[in-house]
Amino acid sequence: MLLPIYQIDAFTNRPFAGNPAAVCPLTEWLTAETMQAIAAENNLAETAFFVPRHGNEYEIRWFTPAVEVELCGHATLASAHVLYRHLNFQEPEIIFHSKSGPLRVNQAEAGMLTLDFPARPPHPIHHHPDGLLDGLRATPLQLLAGPDLVCVFATEAEVRALHPDMVHLAKVEYRAVIATAPGSGGVDFVSRFFGPRVGVPEDPVTGSAHTTLVPYWAERLGKTHFHARQVSARSGDLWCELRGDRVLMSGHAVTYLKGEIEVVG
Repeated sequence: MLLPIYQIDAFTNRPFAGNPAAVCPLTEWLTAETMQAIAAENNLAETAFFVPRHGNEYEIRWFTPAVEVELCGHATLASAHVLYRHLNFQEPEIIFHSKSGPLRVNQAEAGMLTLDFPARPPHPIHHHPDGLLDGLRATPLQLLAGPDLVCVFATEAEVRALHPDMVHLAKVEYRAVIATAPGSGGVDFVSRFFGPRVGVPEDPVTGSAHTTLVPYWAERLGKTHFHARQVSARSGDLWCELRGDRVLMSGHAVTYLKGEIEVVG
């Protein structure tokens, strides 16, 4: 069986930056074991698979090299890019049905796509989970818990300087650890995302993390529109808005490769 595959750099307007995602459009679902094996073979932070429902609606699933995840921003952006750029999709909106509910993607200004995701506000916690300080090799000013553990630092330089010990960080009993701080030069806030527990030591640009970061920074800064930057080695930019219980995230995407994979059995 031959399956189409695309590799897309998401949340960037140039190749070799942003977050690379593999996208496999399907006509019907493969087994979870097969999709997990493909994702492991791709060895990217996420591989997205989608199948059509009807009209502008699709079902979507995402796999890291190690596990299936319930929400992924950059691979959803990449999937929408594949539909618009390569599969002749022409409707103004795509609706992806996922384990996290319906996710909408619209075309935006300047060639960007806008994701409409559920907001997942964090709440403060007052203890350091096992493995955190040894893992980060730094002490955050504040901790907040959502689906991920958010570690707030005073400066962008501190976030950029982090060099975590992934063995210790994998002991932290959250999906991932996010480091964040105020930004500079017109960027409202910066972040990095570490997910060794789910097979992603550092994710270059993480849309799902911003469903937690945007509500936090909205409350802290007293505003609802943000320019966010994930300051990984590849780096990427998101233009975000908190709109009620939803987070909108806009970004660019570019195609790196397209081809076929052969699946036996």
